[in-house]
Amino acid sequence: MKKTLIITIISLLVGTAAAQVNWHTIADASKAKIGSRLYIVDFYTNWCGYCKKMDRQTFTDPTVAKIMNTYYYPVKFNAEGNETVTWNGRVYPPATQGRNKVHVFTQATLGQRIGFPSFAIFRADGTLLTVVPGFYPPREFAVILWYFASGDNAKYPYDKYMQIFDKEIYPVMEKALK
Repeated sequence: MKKTLIITIISLLVGTAAAQVNWHTIADASKAKIGSRLYIVDFYTNWCGYCKKMDRQTFTDPTVAKIMNTYYYPVKFNAEGNETVTWNGRVYPPATQGRNKVHVFTQATLGQRIGFPSFAIFRADGTLLTVVPGFYPPREFAVILWYFASGDNAKYPYDKYMQIFDKEIYPVMEKALK
């Protein structure tokens, strides 16, 4: 009984470790050569419950982790951090005033839609492609990630994409992720 429990715990730990997103800092991302991949920046705060839920539930999902690690350069960014950031040739200082200090890079990227978590997807050249606000369970987030990673965003409006996903897109995604 003890041996079975230990094997089960080890299997769970190994499985969880294998399904981790390989996060990078914004400083590393600004210098990285990422080829044809996209950047995805997770704008989080230390107090955000849904940010922590994304970390626990969504970013540990094997499909989400594989898509992010293969097709994106994943970046964690504290939206209220106090570091100076250089992105796409521009320098963004930390916020210096206000009770809820939001970093200038956060403001510049998210604009008027500041909420956490939020995810910004950038092209390889550092230009903003889109912002995806809010919490998503693993399957929904994987669909969103694949929509941009596959280039399907240039082929279909998102509502049409969702209509054809299970029959047409999912088999292609599944094959590509093997």
